[in-house]
Amino acid sequence: MSLEQKRILVTPIPGPTSTKMQERRKEVIAAGVGTLLPIFIDEAHGAIMKDVDGNQLIDMGSGIGVVTIGHTNQRVVEAVQNQVAKLTHTLFTVAPYEPYVRVGELLVKHAPGNFKKKAAFFNSGAEAVENAVKIARKATGRTEIAVFDHAYHGRTNLTMSMNFKMHPYGTGFGPLAGSVHHAPMSYPFRDSEGMTGEEAATRAITYLEKRVGATQLAAVFIEPIQGEGGFIVPAPGFLRTLGSWCRANGIVMVADEVQSGIARTGKWFACEWEEGFEPDLITVAKGIAGGMPLSGVVGRAEIMDASHAGGLGGTFGGSPTATAAGVAVLEQLEEGGWLERALEIEALLYSRLNDLKSSHPVIGDVRGKGAMVAIELVEPGTKKPNPPAVEALVKHCHENGVLILNAGTYNNVIRFLPPLAITDELLTDALDVLAAGLAKLA
Repeated sequence: MSLEQKRILVTPIPGPTSTKMQERRKEVIAAGVGTLLPIFIDEAHGAIMKDVDGNQLIDMGSGIGVVTIGHTNQRVVEAVQNQVAKLTHTLFTVAPYEPYVRVGELLVKHAPGNFKKKAAFFNSGAEAVENAVKIARKATGRTEIAVFDHAYHGRTNLTMSMNFKMHPYGTGFGPLAGSVHHAPMSYPFRDSEGMTGEEAATRAITYLEKRVGATQLAAVFIEPIQGEGGFIVPAPGFLRTLGSWCRANGIVMVADEVQSGIARTGKWFACEWEEGFEPDLITVAKGIAGGMPLSGVVGRAEIMDASHAGGLGGTFGGSPTATAAGVAVLEQLEEGGWLERALEIEALLYSRLNDLKSSHPVIGDVRGKGAMVAIELVEPGTKKPNPPAVEALVKHCHENGVLILNAGTYNNVIRFLPPLAITDELLTDALDVLAAGLAKLA
């Protein structure tokens, strides 16, 4: 677990060995499993990934927010090694084991809300979302689910129905699940100038009351900061107003924190940034287990307990190794320093990106929280989306050893999700490469 935390290029990207491996891949791996960056990673540590050709790349994506505390975090590796040597599987609902309970204790302790909470664990973010739907329907006796424009919730049949953008996640995979309704989101960069969060929430509530009816809704799902949608941060007051309406109408308010949770934004959960907003349920995954497949739902005990025994679970959900990794992650977060580091990363990103925005009118907006920040690219002088600029910048960064990710409903957003373990020097180097790409665009 020792890689020099430095960007090193020894071959073009992709290198010859990666290129050969891509040919092997094409022979046996389904075409639907796409690749953003056609290199093969051999090892990784901290914020550096080393490919099979010896190139070392700065990871500004963290596996799309998964290795929040860094690649091959020592305590996570040790926890997995120790656990896998002791017990790999029983299925918790057949014969339970302690790490599942311990990670539940930690998650319940740090989830927001002044009420008794309980948790349940699964494998993926989409699985957590689907189980939250099940729990909400069981608890309320209602069927309808509300989601928001620009949302992303997963690739299963139900979560594809909950997504806003059809391609590539749902194209040709229908018919999709019913009883899902999309409401307008607060999008400050594109909303009417001066629209407040309360006004945007009233717009969404009015739509849902007229289109669905409050008494029909089991749950409202929202990402406190939208991920795939382009790191859209709703205007202050939007989440609070929405939550108050849900509470007044017996609707389960669900915060999908699969990408934004677990210290990513400088708080344990992104929803904590909105004063007075307490979701009934929160879905988690990605950063909770340092790279191991673990997801969960945590929330009000009386809602979580609504399901009958056997209604929740799954063969591999909350496996011994994954929950052991989760304990290692959450205990480190609890010890301190990580939330503060997320805010330090935010300050560095905002300072540099806003400087670039002032000199490059192709950057229309800089937004986000903590180590979850994005730039939205536009045609200069307008708010018209500029996907070609994103494509060119991503290509430039990849060729120069910096992994960045695109996003956004209009394919015109670049998102930055660096590991909290990244050094200021690496972050500065990555942004220097981005700046050089912007200069080429100009």
